[in-house]
Amino acid sequence: MIDTHAHIYSDKFKTDIDKILSEAFNNKIKHILMPNIDHTSIDGMLELEEKYPQQCLSMMGLHPCHVNAEFEKELYIVEEWLNKRKFIAVGEMGMDLYWDKTFKEQQVEAFKIQADFAVKHQLPLVIHARDAMTETISLLEEIKTEGLFGVLHCFTGTLEEAKQLIDLGFHLGIGGVATFKNGGLDKVIPHVDIKHLVLETDSPYLAPKPFRGKRNQPEYTNYVCDKVADFYGISGSEVEEITDKNAYKLFSIEEYLSK
Repeated sequence: MIDTHAHIYSDKFKTDIDKILSEAFNNKIKHILMPNIDHTSIDGMLELEEKYPQQCLSMMGLHPCHVNAEFEKELYIVEEWLNKRKFIAVGEMGMDLYWDKTFKEQQVEAFKIQADFAVKHQLPLVIHARDAMTETISLLEEIKTEGLFGVLHCFTGTLEEAKQLIDLGFHLGIGGVATFKNGGLDKVIPHVDIKHLVLETDSPYLAPKPFRGKRNQPEYTNYVCDKVADFYGISGSEVEEITDKNAYKLFSIEEYLSK
């Protein structure tokens, strides 16, 4: 099973990351994809990949919550790294209007620039959209071009939004919210072809039931998998097989591992 989005380099794993990873690898998790945040997260992320080169795979991008008046300096660092070595994706990037709308225009500009990076390097784009789904879809429609594809991470939108994103060439990243009683994904997932889904945790955030409110970890991808299986009325092993296949293709994982 593949956790396509986990911040395992976070300080919240500082004291026990090797134990957490051992538990994950002993419980079906084959690969963990690590989204970057900004220049301060790069070293920790790459150190984990160096220690676990076949399991922990790095993205490169600038998180929208870290976009400010000097975002271009951050994007210069992102571009330098993308030119320097191979990454599994461009991300985590996107729009976040939940905490602060001060730098909305800069977020839009950073979005467009990173989308260009993804097309140039033939990489998937990993999008964060919080309180900004309408804006995100509009942006993707505006900049739609051949070679732009990826995943809307932590998807919590409507069925209509899911269909719009799929039509734009994007997969849906399904995480712990799928297990929440009022998460709303019970009205979406059963009506979407499973070939468009990948699984994730967003560790250490958004832990699934029965761990809601606690630290999330890659091993808990299993709980997301089981819930998705319930939605489709199929076995967990079938969900694992299909979503793994989706992730391998979307992120070109085998090619990345042979770099």
